[in-house]
Amino acid sequence: MTAIQISSVEKSYKGFKALKGVSMNIEEGEFFGLLGPNGAGKTTLISTIAGLIRPDVGSVKIHGHDVVTDFREARKRLGVVPQELVFDPFFTVRETLRLQSGYFGIRNNDAWIDEVMHNLDLTNKADVNMRALSGGMKRRVLVAQALVHKPPVIVLDEPTAGVDVELRQTLWKFISRLNREGHTVVLTTHYLEEAQAMCQRVAMLKLGEVVALDTMSALLRRVSGSQLVVKLKSGDLPEGLRHLVSHDEHNENNGGNKYTLRVNDVQEVEPILARLRESGAVIDEMALEQADLEDIFLQVVGDKQPGGPQ
Repeated sequence: MTAIQISSVEKSYKGFKALKGVSMNIEEGEFFGLLGPNGAGKTTLISTIAGLIRPDVGSVKIHGHDVVTDFREARKRLGVVPQELVFDPFFTVRETLRLQSGYFGIRNNDAWIDEVMHNLDLTNKADVNMRALSGGMKRRVLVAQALVHKPPVIVLDEPTAGVDVELRQTLWKFISRLNREGHTVVLTTHYLEEAQAMCQRVAMLKLGEVVALDTMSALLRRVSGSQLVVKLKSGDLPEGLRHLVSHDEHNENNGGNKYTLRVNDVQEVEPILARLRESGAVIDEMALEQADLEDIFLQVVGDKQPGGPQ
């Protein structure tokens, strides 16, 4: 069964086209990554999925329920963790989660609320006013709010932005458990190592369009072989090796240059080192690395880092 069906969605703001005919299906039980640089249209697409923005053209359905024409049923099936810290300062954590349950007509939900708080390490903050929580604790409450009505589809918009390692580990442990139990998870993040570790499929957006949509393993196969990272103490990269460069970083303070070279296998490393020796270049540091999702992102999208909102 399709959890989220996005069909030819377009959205413009005062002549600027944020989404340009975006289409994709996210299947039930998937852990799906939505990546892209600033201005790619990620937040606009998430807001459309959540029913906060109406598309100019196209449609979005959650488990077959249109987010515009059948919004009540669609929203029952969806939990969204926003990027911004939004909270009501007049309630405690438990009161906040009970109130959120009430929005969905759920009463006597304390058993599930207790379980969610336990899994997010919020139990000892249950009776603390929201105003008194740290930023990381507030973000945990946002996650709890999104999960309080047990939605089968969970959307996480930059859930670990600016939070500590403990929260990241706690969050991913709980979200991974929910995914194993059948929940569909959609993640946007600029921590590409998180997306690579968690997601089964990935869509990459650029300027409002889908520029890549495939399984993680298929995307990683797009970058063949490995990468040889070489930092030169002196000298420069020979002209004959320039065609292998995928990234270069000039570091004048340390008197050297750092290059990332594409190699298909380890046998190609020694000829590269021989060319460097012949040119008189002196190597300061060297490492052979496997291609990862960041390499795919650089190749497909063309920006060093995926961004925050938009």
